[in-house]
Amino acid sequence: MTNKLKYFIGNWKMFGSLNSINIVHQIDTFCKRYRKNYKVVICVPSTLIYYFSNKIKSKYISIGGQNCHENNKFGAFTGSINASLVKDAGANYIILGHSENRSEGETDQEIRKKIISAAKKKLNIIFCIGETAQEKKSGKTFTVLKRQLKNSIYSKNFMNRIIIAYEPRWAIGTGKLPNPLELRKIFIFIKKFLEKKFKIKKPNPVLYGGSVNKANINMFSSISEIDGFLIGESSKSSKKFIDIIKNYYK
Repeated sequence: MTNKLKYFIGNWKMFGSLNSINIVHQIDTFCKRYRKNYKVVICVPSTLIYYFSNKIKSKYISIGGQNCHENNKFGAFTGSINASLVKDAGANYIILGHSENRSEGETDQEIRKKIISAAKKKLNIIFCIGETAQEKKSGKTFTVLKRQLKNSIYSKNFMNRIIIAYEPRWAIGTGKLPNPLELRKIFIFIKKFLEKKFKIKKPNPVLYGGSVNKANINMFSSISEIDGFLIGESSKSSKKFIDIIKNYYK
């Protein structure tokens, strides 16, 4: 129930300029020297996708977007960017269903449409799921995760393009971390649910996200079911991001 390839995915959120390309160059230089079985993806604001994807020609790093509109046709959606535009700009990955967007009212049904749209454009999808602090307190973690997976993933045909990112909403940016034993149970649950629902033999990669940093990454390395990490704040610094990778393999 594990995947050998590990993902280290940076989510820059609303951060970065053209000069921030230096951060990615530094990470790429490290990756060329430090050979392990891992994949790095940096998801940047839409304004940077084209520039970064043209400047970073690396087999070690891919560039991704952070969200898209669910409609894949051009139309009257002022300020919106759909999967077609994200793909044309040069992205290979996209984050969908992030808790910050869910908090703004994004529903499972909207996320489902976005997943379909992104998959049709051959984008690799980092699909975020996770429970709130209140849902965790009420013992609803597994119910919430099952609902999010069931309502948002449309078809087995798209499964080869989906990476799951479990991000408990109460852990994002708070410094709080799940109990390792509890976390392992959650990852086993997610993988078994997907295998049963879609009758797949090889489990999709499932990542962890939420207050990941160089100090706590080693704790996660003991949980073999974790296939990588979605990293927020620490991905905006090449040193911090590189230290996370190095410390994971210690």
